[in-house]
Amino acid sequence: MKGEYKVPEDVYYTKEHEWVRLEGDKCRVGVTDYAQNSLHEIVYVDLPKIGIKVSQMQSLGAVESVKAVADVYSPISGTVIEVNNTLSDAPELVNKNPYGEGWITIIRPEDLEKELPGLMKAPDYKDFLKKIIEKK
Repeated sequence: MKGEYKVPEDVYYTKEHEWVRLEGDKCRVGVTDYAQNSLHEIVYVDLPKIGIKVSQMQSLGAVESVKAVADVYSPISGTVIEVNNTLSDAPELVNKNPYGEGWITIIRPEDLEKELPGLMKAPDYKDFLKKIIEKK
């Protein structure tokens, strides 16, 4: 149903529709259910290179669909330590399970204490989405 998107409680969100889940000393990153739904059928994911350092809100790569290409921005600063190579052969996993098998990268964060407060928690992101949907 239009306007009904999954917004897990255990992740933080950006206004650009990326999410980050804290997993010990690393962070898993992907695009939100709203983002994948807006893009429709994802056909290619441009993954970041392992070992690169990224700053918060720096482009990590892109997600390409039959409709558009969208940059994926890093919700946090740090070093890319892993990428989801499965997406090279199965980019549709981003559509099917954006918070699970459709994750994009894992980053070792630099300064979560400074950066996490600038990200949205689930209730705030739900309110943010509601405002976007009401404008359409």
